[in-house]
Amino acid sequence: MGQALVTLFLSGDVMPGRGVDQILPHPGDPELHEGYIRDARDYVALAEALNGKIPQPVDFVWPWGSALDVLDEVAPDVRVIDLESSVTTSDDFAPGKAVTYRMHPANLPCLAAARPDVCALANNHVLDFGRQGLEETLDVLREGGLGPAGAGRNVEEARRPVAVATRGGGRVLVLSCGMASAGVPSRWAAGERRPGVDFVPDLSVRSADALVRRLAAVRKQGDLVVVSIHWGSNWGYDVSQSQITFARRLVDGGVDIVHGHSSHHPRPVEVYRGKLILYGCGDLIDDYEGISGYERYRDDLRLMYFPALDAATGELACLRIAPMQAHQMKLRHASTADAGWMSEVLSRAGRAFGTHVEPELGGDGFLTLRWSRRS
Repeated sequence: MGQALVTLFLSGDVMPGRGVDQILPHPGDPELHEGYIRDARDYVALAEALNGKIPQPVDFVWPWGSALDVLDEVAPDVRVIDLESSVTTSDDFAPGKAVTYRMHPANLPCLAAARPDVCALANNHVLDFGRQGLEETLDVLREGGLGPAGAGRNVEEARRPVAVATRGGGRVLVLSCGMASAGVPSRWAAGERRPGVDFVPDLSVRSADALVRRLAAVRKQGDLVVVSIHWGSNWGYDVSQSQITFARRLVDGGVDIVHGHSSHHPRPVEVYRGKLILYGCGDLIDDYEGISGYERYRDDLRLMYFPALDAATGELACLRIAPMQAHQMKLRHASTADAGWMSEVLSRAGRAFGTHVEPELGGDGFLTLRWSRRS
């Protein structure tokens, strides 16, 4: 009998606010307080200028496109996304924020279409419309059964991991936290009587060990543990030594997956002591089509990560990656050439970590991770 496996779906930033919200059936107020763009519909116009007219309103599943077929095919046990948007009608624009995201609560079926078990919220956009906006976001997600993690009405709630039962009878614990390096303001940290996010002040050993202790206090025998962390800059493939040390410290403390996000494109992958570290998953859904300046990173290409873990040990058995492309604010399968480009980029970026990515045999469109079996 083969080993029992638990398969997860992990995504980077899902940003259904701003332009995406405007094409959905119930668009919210398009007002923005950005330096150059003051109407969210202008982001729709930019996308249309590049890739053609978007039929409006689209249905709720439109932004996911072919990604929903991929999810049905893989049928993961647990689905985790980084939801980088508030879900609110609040007009309380956060002071000092150059970019703000909100999705109208009536558009929640767009998120629900992908059936996420956990929405990681400890990021730099969940309080874009104030603490009232955060509280509405929490209420809407809970009513929809979408598992908010990393934010709460107080620090205890914000720090509480979400436990997801698996088909095999075990659980996956998901803890969401965010850092200043990804633009999360320290003032957004939850307090004893203050709504906010699970804010990690630095990449020190002390901070890593504090996360490990919190998880140890709630972890049960047989649980698998994911730390979903919003950290680092938006662009570039370099990973700082402090991030590497922090991630490895979490693994040393018993974490099975470090799920990193914030970068707008994928960053290197590491397998350390048999455990998966994703340093940056890139965006999955957003309204960035037509925004120029970073073409060399091909941020139109998006990845869906499907790690399969040994249910008994948490060690990575395999990592399948589905390459997608954003077109008219909708995900479609990436071309063979684009998938090959992405595998080369990730292999080059992962060389220092002993990982490389290659197309799966059989030509089914997936990429697969290969890694050296050293610690």
